[in-house]
Amino acid sequence: MPEGLEAEIWTRAAQAVVGREIAKVWCDERVAPLGFVESSTGATIEKVRRCGKVVVIDTDGSSLGLHFGMTGRLEIDGTAPIPRLEYASGRDRAEWDRLRLWTVHDHQTSLSTAPALRMNDPRRLGKLTLDADLSGLGADCLTLTSDELTAGLGRRRVAIKSALLDQRVVAGLGNLCADEVLFHAGVAPRRPADSLTPEEIESIGAQCRRCLPRLLAAGGSTHGELSPEVRSAAGPCPLDGAPLARMAIGGRTAVWCPTHQR
Repeated sequence: MPEGLEAEIWTRAAQAVVGREIAKVWCDERVAPLGFVESSTGATIEKVRRCGKVVVIDTDGSSLGLHFGMTGRLEIDGTAPIPRLEYASGRDRAEWDRLRLWTVHDHQTSLSTAPALRMNDPRRLGKLTLDADLSGLGADCLTLTSDELTAGLGRRRVAIKSALLDQRVVAGLGNLCADEVLFHAGVAPRRPADSLTPEEIESIGAQCRRCLPRLLAAGGSTHGELSPEVRSAAGPCPLDGAPLARMAIGGRTAVWCPTHQR
């Protein structure tokens, strides 16, 4: 957390700042490159887009990249599209701010009001970038096709769960969404990627296009069948009632049903 779905929610909400001039910028210099403030101040925001898990603010100068790490979140004009991340602190402390960006809005600049964009990250695992090269990202999780997944996987022998978390294979998939997609595709997360049949690869791609938009509409990556409550209890499978399994795969917790996921 957050994953591509959360980044998509923030990207859609941040369309409100398109067309505005950046009046003032403050950033935590520990997570930002040199020249970040100078490059962004005075620029006009032309577009806000998502690349995988990254929210990109395109200006008439540089592109600003917002990378959220495990606990980062975004507010737009003082409003949080996602009030609280499930696996992050519920507190909101100013010392956790990594970016505050004010804009000229309706021909007025009010620096006493909430920033147009505020990035808050308790664990400081996220970062800010300038003109980041994101060309190495794989196909996007929301539109992933079987051909794109086949090409991304190549001859990888690692567990399919680990392969899906590799942003060079699929951009935007995180731990929760990868488990959810595999759950509905009927594929066990520890299966070697190179053991999957064309039909199983097609099913994974189809479930990305089918399940992830449902989670997005519901509010993000925690709103699937394998909700945080289900994951923590590791009780019966929501689909067939069999006991769920839980183990670490590639350093990340995987939850799945050994009965219907093979």
